[in-house]
Amino acid sequence: MKQTSVTTNAPCWVELGTDDPAAARTFYAELFGWRPDSDVRPEDAGYTQMFLGTAPAAAVTPRYAPQQPTAWTVAFAVADADATVARIEAAGGAVRKEPTDVSDLGRFSVAADPSGAVFILWQARAFAGAGVFNEPGSLGWVELATRDASGATAFYPAVFGWSVAPSEHYTQWGLDGRDFGGMLVMGDRFPPQVPPHWLPYFAVGDVDNTVGRAVLMGAEVLMPAYSMPGGRRIAVLRDAQGAAFGIYRDGAEV
Repeated sequence: MKQTSVTTNAPCWVELGTDDPAAARTFYAELFGWRPDSDVRPEDAGYTQMFLGTAPAAAVTPRYAPQQPTAWTVAFAVADADATVARIEAAGGAVRKEPTDVSDLGRFSVAADPSGAVFILWQARAFAGAGVFNEPGSLGWVELATRDASGATAFYPAVFGWSVAPSEHYTQWGLDGRDFGGMLVMGDRFPPQVPPHWLPYFAVGDVDNTVGRAVLMGAEVLMPAYSMPGGRRIAVLRDAQGAAFGIYRDGAEV
């Protein structure tokens, strides 16, 4: 799914919670060409939007609670946060934060699927979400890592109406059959202490070059650059603060 704008029930935003927002802003600005919002207000409590050109691409925030991990969190656009929360609970998920207004920007909630993978709901008002998708430096794919594939394939379609395209090794999520994300079953290479989670993938112009630059800036390679059937090349990294993220380039664009 070559998403070019926010689509209801699809990924619309990502934000990084970290103990060192300043270092994170520097790292991702260098890696993806992002620039931090220069108009951060005290009432934003350190929440900083990062722009790619003139388009909002992601956010960097302080961790707001001791139990919050240093991690990227994926947000999904919804038409009605309260109604979606009701579907989440009916499907066996948990609400971590009840729907809350964010000034005139929108309404959000934090939830988890039955296995514990956390995500955000975003009901837009003045702020729709990311202004760019699938371009180098922007969000282009999201992946659920879980130990309960059957539970996930029941939960997410019930909540968001997603289509499910399974295969022997990988399941893809979509809307009306157009895929925007996937599901990876967590096997032995994931330590038991790693919880189920959503992982964002950002498009880049050159995967190998981006991996090299990230490592020079203190990142760790979790999955080396790999070419998938069809030509897409991907890698997974962990920044110096401990947040994992993926990068990719489609073979058709090489």
